[in-house]
Amino acid sequence: MADVETLRQVDVTDLPILRRWRNHPDIRRYMYTQHEITAHEHQAWFERMQTNPQVHLLMYVEDGTPRGYAQLTVKAHRADWGFYVSPDAKKGTGRKLGHTVLDYAFHELQLEKVCGEALSFNEGSIAFHKALGFTHEGTLRAHACIRSDFVDVFCFGLLKADWLTE
Repeated sequence: MADVETLRQVDVTDLPILRRWRNHPDIRRYMYTQHEITAHEHQAWFERMQTNPQVHLLMYVEDGTPRGYAQLTVKAHRADWGFYVSPDAKKGTGRKLGHTVLDYAFHELQLEKVCGEALSFNEGSIAFHKALGFTHEGTLRAHACIRSDFVDVFCFGLLKADWLTE
């Protein structure tokens, strides 16, 4: 039986699982913010995001079980995205999340472009963006301070026209 994949808005009941995923060392090490997020911090972030109509907080669900998270921050006809999957997600979950979120961005939100960033040492995210058809559009040199080191950030872009021709 094939997995049934859905995308829904994050709600307050999702916060504990999102915080647990976000604080997992395998996820946290690739974030701009490296410290463990407290419950208070997480709640404050969620409340800020709820007041911004440009922000779409999305839970990726397979067969009724949350498996990943994505955020789209819309600016005019494009969006910046961020994402992660459950640390115990099976192989291939990230790719399914990516396809589902990009379909939502280009079909439901009618965006023309989705932009992403990856820390230069995050080889998995770099490969992921390329596998989804993103173009490496530039490098922000020494852009992020991670554990007292300044690292480059790679910028990626995917146009609606390129996504629809896949």
